[in-house]
Amino acid sequence: MRKTDTNRIHATNATHADSSLTVIRNLGILAHVDAGKTTVTERILFATGATHQRGEVHDGTTVTDFDPQERDRGITIFAAAVSCDWDGHRLHLIDTPGHVDFADEVERALRVLDGAVAVFDAVAGVEPQSESVWRQADRHGVPRIAFVNKLDRAGADLDTAVASIRARLHPAPLVVQLPIGVEDGFRGVVDLVRGRALMWSEGGLVDGPVPDGLRAEAGRRRRVLEEAVAELHPAALEEFCAEGVLSDGTLRDALRDLTHSGEGVVVLCGSAYRNVGVEPLLDAVVGYLPSPLDVPPVRGTAGAQPGAGDVSGEVPGDTSGDGRAEQVRLADPAAPLAALVFKVSATPTGRMTYVRLYSGAIEKGDLVWDATARRTERIGRILRVQADRHEPLARAVAGDIVAVIGLKSARAGSTLCAPDAPLVLEPPGAAEPVVSVAVEARRAGDTERLAVALARLTEEDPSLVVRADPETGQTLLSGRGELHLEVAVEKLRRANGLDVGRGRPRVTYRETVLRGVAGLVYRHVKQDGGAGQFAQVVLDVAPLDDGFVFGSAVVGGRVPREYVRAVEAGCRDALAEGPLGGHPVTGLRVTLTDGATHVKDSSETAFRTAGRFALRAALRGCAMALLEPVVEVTVTVPEDAVGVVLGDLAARRGRVSGSVAHAGTTAITATVPLAELFGYATRLRSRTQGRGTFTTRPAGYARAPEVVAAG
Repeated sequence: MRKTDTNRIHATNATHADSSLTVIRNLGILAHVDAGKTTVTERILFATGATHQRGEVHDGTTVTDFDPQERDRGITIFAAAVSCDWDGHRLHLIDTPGHVDFADEVERALRVLDGAVAVFDAVAGVEPQSESVWRQADRHGVPRIAFVNKLDRAGADLDTAVASIRARLHPAPLVVQLPIGVEDGFRGVVDLVRGRALMWSEGGLVDGPVPDGLRAEAGRRRRVLEEAVAELHPAALEEFCAEGVLSDGTLRDALRDLTHSGEGVVVLCGSAYRNVGVEPLLDAVVGYLPSPLDVPPVRGTAGAQPGAGDVSGEVPGDTSGDGRAEQVRLADPAAPLAALVFKVSATPTGRMTYVRLYSGAIEKGDLVWDATARRTERIGRILRVQADRHEPLARAVAGDIVAVIGLKSARAGSTLCAPDAPLVLEPPGAAEPVVSVAVEARRAGDTERLAVALARLTEEDPSLVVRADPETGQTLLSGRGELHLEVAVEKLRRANGLDVGRGRPRVTYRETVLRGVAGLVYRHVKQDGGAGQFAQVVLDVAPLDDGFVFGSAVVGGRVPREYVRAVEAGCRDALAEGPLGGHPVTGLRVTLTDGATHVKDSSETAFRTAGRFALRAALRGCAMALLEPVVEVTVTVPEDAVGVVLGDLAARRGRVSGSVAHAGTTAITATVPLAELFGYATRLRSRTQGRGTFTTRPAGYARAPEVVAAG
């Protein structure tokens, strides 16, 4: 997570940048599915006056879950951006999906956020997807505060939930509230920082003194909080040692510093459904999460400038940016524009592009440079987003998250910048798809419309991939899971009026090396008039736990360095199709040990070709194995159904790794091949009379039962 070694840069930002940026908070709401994340978002919108009635997930009336499929399924599928104001601050908030199949939506959102609120169920504590999104936030260095929700549920316990946060996520949880009442009697919290009791009723929030019966416990917990903060914060430690206590101001400043550095996580609690705890959560967002000036300046590589006459067209040339100098852009509206596209969606009114501005400003009619596609684009309209409703803006500045109409080529991950100051920002990553289905138009006249709709679909969701099956000629749609593909196909039907047929899901396999080969010699010779091609390579192939590593052990300059790079490129080309079934190959180390050149006929092209065919030949001589995607599944069932569920998991080749009993239910954790989980939801419901639920998260690849040796 972010550390405080960038304070010097931050101070410079604060000196020269627009002070209005200090009142902006760009945050996301992260959680496991059904932890109450969308309800928290709805209550935030209501408490801030952005909406005038409380939306409910079960009624399909929420602002952020506006898509018909989200309302039908009762879950968040697409990241939705909203804006609201609290205590003189502007909050740009993104409600993210909690289901594992839509983790790429979370990834793209986290790439543009400065902070996040992680929501946890007070009964379940840290759940599988809670942990996954937490790790995603770790990778992006996003500071977080935690909100333990649903304290009004039977079995809810703040201390147990906090213990699971400490044990599974490994931050230092800094609990700043004490619940008033338990389970159905939960009605408020004690603010341990201010020493006040906050109570909610039909009339709203009442701020009063701590009840007599809770003063001793509140005092004890305040002491625990002070000690935990003093252990982590030097200034707080100094005051604690000198005075024996921390002042409220010192405590607040230390909590903010620890949140920004990632050394501590402020923990609040409440029940969003009952409207308890939302206002203190908003205060914590404003008080502890960073503004755009508090995070490190955005960094990118210098991009290519528009060529002469390139007003609206492509510019030829290399777009990789390799070897270009790194540049830093301060969060300053007066600086050159630097913005990142993180989402694209098609609406009835046109193509809408969601953008985070890191520096500079944009106005309606401005020309901007798409440094990724290398095109000049014109800003048509700028919109403040409120889920599916929009408010026109004349201008957007650094720190803003807005939607733009009029961009034609920008995709998720594209960088928009000033034409005279080109910059390429690092795009959000996209995970490889693991499940595929064949799709086809049932009406002959819809084939072309389906192709257009699929292209638009993959533009909106980069984690979807469309390709043609070389053996059957079928169109394959690949994604992150069965639900992901169900939603995509249903969107094709609803949004485009297409009658689409869908085949049975198929997983994406990999191939790996079990036993390698050494000293494979391959000579590439081609003579067809004029300059020929000559390249000779000698390769060793060895197993590797994961991935691909290429090395050279050539001595004496027998293969020049530029040809070594060409051999590596050829080997990477060969990894696309393995000898077992044409699946991608992983888990191998390739070493170039020797080679030979020709004074006239050797070239990078010749050595790339030699590398490709040499590795293909080597793989045919290796002992190979098939790998299949596996997932960690957590099945929660009544105690009387544990036996039948364990038997069913065993039949699906599942390996049980643990179980935890709690309040009449048992949570079983197992690793199961993804292919064995197709249709599992229906089977689980039938075996548990509708009382069983399950969640999954990717666990990589494992060796499939079928092992084929070559050579």
